[in-house]
Parts: sequence; structure tokens; C-alpha cells
Amino acid sequence: METVLGFFIAMVVGLTGAGGGPLTVPLLVLVLGRSASESVGTSLAFVFVTKLFASPLYVMRKSVDFKILGLMLLGGLPGILIGSWILLHLSKSQIEPVLLPLVGLTIAALAFMRLLKTKGAPRPQLERRWLIPIATLPIGAEVGFSSAGAGALGGLLLMYKTRLAASTIVGTDLLFGLALSFVGGGIHLIFGHVDQALVFKLLLGGIPGALLGSYLGTKIPSQTLQVAMSVVFGYLGLHMSWKGLAPLLIR
Repeated sequence: METVLGFFIAMVVGLTGAGGGPLTVPLLVLVLGRSASESVGTSLAFVFVTKLFASPLYVMRKSVDFKILGLMLLGGLPGILIGSWILLHLSKSQIEPVLLPLVGLTIAALAFMRLLKTKGAPRPQLERRWLIPIATLPIGAEVGFSSAGAGALGGLLLMYKTRLAASTIVGTDLLFGLALSFVGGGIHLIFGHVDQALVFKLLLGGIPGALLGSYLGTKIPSQTLQVAMSVVFGYLGLHMSWKGLAPLLIR
């Protein structure tokens, strides 16, 4: 089961540059029954390796703007340190009631924004690159706290604030998520929030899935796939929120 999940998640990441956190965390919680905090750390570690294998094709095709990537990391890296610190300093009695609904609602919101993105938005007449580090600071914090957001929010930011081509948006955003998952996954690994055996099982399917997804991503249109992904993400996010809130509401 873990290998199949890893293959599916990594293929989606390779195809679109997004979906690692929004898919991995709810599937680990809802399908495998893992705790929310462990799922976030495990997801960051798994997503890092899958993006590591999916990224080279975009780099070789020169579909990465390294100047904009640097601006994104200028805000994103401090942000992920802040988000990870918040998560790590919650007491065990606080983690599940707070984290499950928050992560679930975040994933559902990202799915809604992803749907809006697929409908086609007007490109900006003027780039506002100075806004990029300011915007990626809260994005990084969200990734550190929930492992979700780098792909969807980063891609939306590049779409609305730059004039990059679509393929360059995917490639730049993919490397942005790679860097954030490396830092966040390392922090959670140090504090014991990563199930290393589970990461290994996920990667048995994840590595070939990432390679296949990055290859297919250069061959087929992705708009229909992104709409389907958004529907799945929305359902998983709302289901996850309900799982966290139900014990409080049913009392």
C-alpha cells in the first residue's frame, strides 16, 4: 500500500510541480492512520526526495529562473523555520485538535485556488519581483507547519507577479518546494517526527513515479489533470478537517 501511494503522489508532483504535501499528509492520516505531526514530517522528507528526482529535467530544459528562485528562498527559508518552530512547540494534547483541522482547511483552500488557476488568469503587465520575498515568508511558514502550500501557492505567486512562461513557473516552483522540503524535513527528522521506514517504503514507488511524472509533464497537457487533482485535494482536505473537529463537535 505504501509503495502504491508513493508512486501515485510522486507522479502527480512530477507532472505538475505541486501536490506533494496536500496529497501525502491526508493520505498518511486517513489511509495509513498516522498521527498528524508525524505525517507532516514524513511528508516533507518524502516530497524532498521525489522533487529531487523530478527537478533535473526542468533544469536541463532551462525551465528554471534562478534569480526569481533566489527571491523566493529569501522569504521562504526563514518562513519554514518559523512554521516548523510553531509545530514543534505545540504540546501533544494540542497537536491533533489544532493541526488536523488547520491542515485540512489549508488543503481545501489550496484546491479551490488551484481550480481558479486552471481557468486562466490575466498575466501582469508589470512584474513586481520585490513582493516575492514578502509573499514567500508566510508560504514558507505554512509549509513548515503543515507541509502543504509550496507548490500551489508558489505557482500562483509566480503566475500573478511575474511574466514567466508556464513551463518556467513549474520548474522554478519545483525547485522552491525542493529547498523548503529539504530544510523542513531535516528539522522534523532531528526532532523525531519522521518515520524513516515509512519514507523508504513510499520512495520504492515514489522515485519511479517522479521520473515518469516529469517525463509525462513534458508530453501531455495538464489542465484536465489539475482540475481532477483539485477535486481530490478538496475532498481529502475537508475529510481531514472533519476528522479533527468531529470529536469536539459530537461531545
